[in-house]
Amino acid sequence: MKIGFIGAGTVTGTFGRHLISAGHTIIVSNSRDPETLTDFVADLGSGVTAGTKQQAAECDVVILATRWVSVADALKGIDWRGRILIDATNAHMDPVPDISLAGVTRSRAALKGRTSSEIVAEMAVGARLVKSISNIPMEWIQDFSPNKPRTVIFTSGDDTEAKQLVIDLINSTGFVAIDLGSLAVGGAMHEVGAPLSGLDLHFVRRLR
Repeated sequence: MKIGFIGAGTVTGTFGRHLISAGHTIIVSNSRDPETLTDFVADLGSGVTAGTKQQAAECDVVILATRWVSVADALKGIDWRGRILIDATNAHMDPVPDISLAGVTRSRAALKGRTSSEIVAEMAVGARLVKSISNIPMEWIQDFSPNKPRTVIFTSGDDTEAKQLVIDLINSTGFVAIDLGSLAVGGAMHEVGAPLSGLDLHFVRRLR
């Protein structure tokens, strides 16, 4: 599968590497020209190319991997109708995320009772939005070997078909996607500061 990343930070560098190891190809974009990503792409190795935001958006699946303060600009200028968009952001309201209890509390209060992905969905009109790849720090999934832990990646969304495709994509990397339901219900459980955010859970077995 071809995956487009909007944003070239830790999420792209980490999860992108897992995708490449699983046989997928990726296009990485940022807010500047593709030429500025030469070193970033070289570090990831084969299976990845730099491109424009528009080129990334044309992939089978697009992963939004920017800081929250950059989300609106990152989504601007693209017709999102029908595109599968994974929201991998966390709603930190400060330019440099404040992950202290006070910082997270302040950021959650700014959402005014909505989930961050519902806000992203309003910005990316018509996107088949799925919230995922955001419930754990990327520093916790730096094992790229075939024997890495089967870390749980929570997933939620309102489009059943799009969500299942994302679940299959995540499972293909060796992680285990757990479906928490809709954006409103599931997203509220695994966005930043929520009960299922920041937990390093490893899948062992499933009853059914």
